[in-house]
Amino acid sequence: MSKKTSNQDRRDFLKKSGVGALGLLAAPSVLSAHEKLREIKPDGRIRTAHIGVANMGAADLNDISSHPQVDVVALCDVDAINLSTARKQHPKARVFFDYRVMLEEMADDIDAVIVSTPDHTHAPASLLAMEKDKHVYCQKPLTHYVSESRAMKKMAEDKGLVTQMGIQVHSFYDYKLATLLIQDGIIGKVHTVHAWSPKSWGYNGAEPEGEDPVPAQLDWNLWLGTSAERPYKEGYYHPGNWRKLMDYGCGTLGDMGVHIFDTPYNALNLDVPMTIKNECREPNGYGYPENNTVTYEFPGTDFTGKTLKWIWYDGPGMPPAHEDLVLPGAKTAGKKKQTVKNNNSLDAGVAAEGQLPEQGAMFVGTKGRLLLPHFMQLPRKIVRGKYVDISKDIAKQNLGAPVRNYASEGPKHYHQFIDACLGKDKCTAPFEYAARLTETILLGVIAGRFPNQTLHWDSEKAKFAEEEANQYLAGEYRKF
Repeated sequence: MSKKTSNQDRRDFLKKSGVGALGLLAAPSVLSAHEKLREIKPDGRIRTAHIGVANMGAADLNDISSHPQVDVVALCDVDAINLSTARKQHPKARVFFDYRVMLEEMADDIDAVIVSTPDHTHAPASLLAMEKDKHVYCQKPLTHYVSESRAMKKMAEDKGLVTQMGIQVHSFYDYKLATLLIQDGIIGKVHTVHAWSPKSWGYNGAEPEGEDPVPAQLDWNLWLGTSAERPYKEGYYHPGNWRKLMDYGCGTLGDMGVHIFDTPYNALNLDVPMTIKNECREPNGYGYPENNTVTYEFPGTDFTGKTLKWIWYDGPGMPPAHEDLVLPGAKTAGKKKQTVKNNNSLDAGVAAEGQLPEQGAMFVGTKGRLLLPHFMQLPRKIVRGKYVDISKDIAKQNLGAPVRNYASEGPKHYHQFIDACLGKDKCTAPFEYAARLTETILLGVIAGRFPNQTLHWDSEKAKFAEEEANQYLAGEYRKF
């Protein structure tokens, strides 16, 4: 018998797990989808379908469904155990392995789709949903390829759809505050940004040899989706390590980079960079480097000098010592070896006085520096080596008292999306914004294929001056 799990094995598992009778479908039907947006009144209800319902997908499902005007009507995942768990919370929802089947069969019964899959499936699932005129909430990073980000932005605009990228901290108190302070000129014109995370969503090892039996609950073909066919190997892909691998994730840049880039990028009203350089190991064709130092140069805006230098550091030990990162009470920066205990956690905790937060950003301007820890900590202004009281500056922004409750802050970004679908609000991270931010991230990822080489990006032509780099802007979709 083949090492690969047979269809009969999977059917047997589904029956035993209790998922087999829930309406899982094997092939797309020929039913046509409606082509017009359903009119939804502000006091109406939003019917949501969820693609990917474990890990971050479970959090997305929980926070979307906590909105009082949401009905969860469909759940989709390639793992039957994930589906079984999610359906216990939403017993009325139909369940599917294949998002294509779900969108075909339930086209007239879905208003919004939430995409919480590994990165390589973000665009294929989102674009199909938008083709069927569904509003879309898609996890970060928006896409796996630059070409996909631009395609998603265009389709959302052309169809007038409500969209939101899943960067929930975008709506948190401290990030809104930092944005307002920077735009209010608290440190003058910003000329440099440093941002860092010691997380390591990289893999310097070799591609594994051989293959393992596919778990009975997993549809490996559907997990691979549009990516190239590859044998299953336990511990390398599903459920948690795909971020490290070039075919499926976007490394630490695509994980924590999106969160930590977001506030400086938004506050400074940046577009995509002109040049990108990644100092890292040589590419191995399989996993991302475990350490990256990516330097971007951006065109200037109203909040920066003529240009802006942005340096991103990730991996164990980051960031290195730098004069811009020396804090009051510390003689050197980067002396402590930074670590993050949990790669899946947003929060690295509160640093001791004089030590850098384990994750965060530093704005460097003409009138001082602004430190923004990640996350749920107030920004701090530094002038000539000393902290400066900015309580009056904070009060001017009229945001009220700081909120330190993740349970109350977490759902805000999700509820904003639902309220926008109801016509009661506007999204602050729509695909128009998310596509630019993701493109910036992905350009740094591509630069990792050309270590220590400066790449020159032409945004209007959507291509590098270095022709050899352009092959990584898009990928071939496998038929599956």
